[in-house]
Amino acid sequence: MICMKFKRSVYLLSLLSFFYGNGNAQTKTAVKHLDEVDYVNPLIGTAVKGFAKGLDGGGTMPCVNVPFAMTNFVAQTRENKMSFMCYEYEDNAVVGLLATHQPTVWMGDYGYVSVMPEVGKLRVLPKERKLSFNHKDEIAKPYYYSVKLNAGGADKIKAEIAGANTCGMFRFTFPKAEQAHLIIQGIDLNPELTDWANDYTARIKKLKGYVHIDTVNNEITGYNPDRQSAQLGPQLNNFKGYFVIKFNKQIRKYGTWDKQVINKGSQSQYGTRMGAFISFKTKANDEIKVVIATSFISIDQARYNLKKEITDWDFDGIVKNTRDKWQQSLKAIQVSGVTKDQKTIFYTALFHTLLFPRQFSEYGKYYSAFDDKVHHGDSYNDYSLWDTFRALHPLLILTQPQRVDGMVQSLLQMYKEGGWMPMWPNPTYTNIMIGTHSDAVVADAYVKGFRGFDTKLAYEALHKDSYDAPDGDTHKKWGDRDLWTSFEARGGLTNYHKLGYVPVDKTRESVSRTIEYSIDDYCVAQVAKGLGKTDDYQQLITWSKNYQHVYNSATGFMAPRNANGEFSAKPDSGFTEGTKWTYTFGAMHDVPGMIKLMGGEKKFADKLSKNFSDGHYRADNEPGHHYLYLFNYCGMPWKTQELVRVHTSAQNFRNLPVGINGNDDCGQTSAWYIFNTLGFYPVSPASGYYSIGAPQFPYMVLNLQHGKKLTIKATDLSAKNKYVKEVTFNGKLIKDFQISHQDIIEGGTLAFTMTGVPQKR
Repeated sequence: MICMKFKRSVYLLSLLSFFYGNGNAQTKTAVKHLDEVDYVNPLIGTAVKGFAKGLDGGGTMPCVNVPFAMTNFVAQTRENKMSFMCYEYEDNAVVGLLATHQPTVWMGDYGYVSVMPEVGKLRVLPKERKLSFNHKDEIAKPYYYSVKLNAGGADKIKAEIAGANTCGMFRFTFPKAEQAHLIIQGIDLNPELTDWANDYTARIKKLKGYVHIDTVNNEITGYNPDRQSAQLGPQLNNFKGYFVIKFNKQIRKYGTWDKQVINKGSQSQYGTRMGAFISFKTKANDEIKVVIATSFISIDQARYNLKKEITDWDFDGIVKNTRDKWQQSLKAIQVSGVTKDQKTIFYTALFHTLLFPRQFSEYGKYYSAFDDKVHHGDSYNDYSLWDTFRALHPLLILTQPQRVDGMVQSLLQMYKEGGWMPMWPNPTYTNIMIGTHSDAVVADAYVKGFRGFDTKLAYEALHKDSYDAPDGDTHKKWGDRDLWTSFEARGGLTNYHKLGYVPVDKTRESVSRTIEYSIDDYCVAQVAKGLGKTDDYQQLITWSKNYQHVYNSATGFMAPRNANGEFSAKPDSGFTEGTKWTYTFGAMHDVPGMIKLMGGEKKFADKLSKNFSDGHYRADNEPGHHYLYLFNYCGMPWKTQELVRVHTSAQNFRNLPVGINGNDDCGQTSAWYIFNTLGFYPVSPASGYYSIGAPQFPYMVLNLQHGKKLTIKATDLSAKNKYVKEVTFNGKLIKDFQISHQDIIEGGTLAFTMTGVPQKR
């Protein structure tokens, strides 16, 4: 035991010497070797502001947890809600250390709980208890976070976070104080936060959180039934985020609170904005540790989770264990020959791809937010599918193949338990964004050889998405973020089948829907083909061409059509988060069909070039993420190579809090960056092929399953030499700028010879 403690102390000493030399991201001391995890800067993307006026920040948070953790532990700088993260870099105060389940900026938190230290007068509400800080006094790593909080006068409270999967530990170092407190907030329904995206009325009427102080077991237990996106989904009578909070200091003075009312000596409390507190006296540099265990199943399950994850008060041991887990995941890709900033941007992007979808099962059991019951098995949740089907899930197939079957099976369980696969589970159905892109995720995994899920159930779910219209389809407009009435699935599908497109006078976002339903139909068709369902395959492939019915040859753009067949007098209506420029090249599953539709390679390339040269292209949003690679299909691969260089540069990615151009959206934008850097991209899901671009680093190794490796070399790569002169795979020349998934996973060498001259043909 003495030996082990000594080893941990030596490890922590070396770890903290790195931290304090590091500032916020970069070490200033001489270090012989840094692991991949040491380059991650979780502050990248945490700013609200974007790269320019009108652009959003990354919507990330400096959370501490293991990869794909159920619960994230983070310093809370504001009361969060849909459209505001719990941590925003521009803030200069902390209101609590939060156990959060908020996945991204446009979705809500649920089942959260927080702890806040303070000295002096007891202050319980967030705006009263907040303590200011300076970012110079902040350290952020995936496995450790600390900040020094200004506690009044010269006094400071140091707050530190270590996190595991469902459990975390906070360590607070107090100044000398006659009155010191820890404030627990179990629920926060604040009507002052109401806005267009957040309606608190129904939740305040229906919900009550609960806390209980147990002085015998020296703990606080409770539950939080709040879901910030509840207005967008069905009611869940049994949903609760349970917690057990333990202290290494004996509880002697305590109480509860609800809104402004403080009840000293009270042991139990129900309420809509309430919590508990413990009070004590401290000497200078007194350390108090707090453990939080979370569960969506029960308080007893939270206790079990704690036994599995944190067995003692060894804060440093948790830090080391979590660091090891991150290092194991991050070394899936190894890079060399680049600057420290480049490595930091790259490994932070890879870190962001290893957070979602989150694990939702708790050691063999999970609460389902789709039938409101507890089941045996494994589960994932918080899939930002409209975003992540494009690059994140294809990347996880390469970097986390051992998780892919589980992620697919989780979607199928949601179908079995709720009747449909989800669009954006948070943690139950929400009608956020458009399309049933679970189809693409399941189909891509199937086409790439994954079979560790129920394929019969999978096709049943996919078939329903493609063939069955949702309830009320002919009379609902299906507006984004409408209050919940029923599951949207493919809103407007009735007319999509009847007319060959979604009409703008019947259903909102009609053009985008038509294109994206076509993509999903193509994906489902590939599974039908693999299962020998020939009739379904023929029908689905026919539907996958429906995008062509919203192309207006007179204007050269995808355009809204009315139910009578006429194009709308409002050509800019009917789009999701974009314009006609954003979606005209959107049929990623049928690029040759798009080229033919628009008059051939030259006309297509001219219009695509104009999209970029005239400033219409939006790298900060997902619909155009594949656009860089479309030049490969019309004889201009050099143009793709140019654009990849532009869009992996500081124009979109920087080693700064304002470091991601647009929302990262649960790792999609980061995955796009990773693929662009590697030199190939999955333009079409469920095709089994990647389009080749240009690698941005001279040497990379992708560590694949079964000990296989893909080595990517870029000979003569430089700022000038951004063009590909020649590309080979295992010595064989690639002429069509495509490579199959099967080739990639077998491993080998993808070798690029770079040049400063575009290879025009």
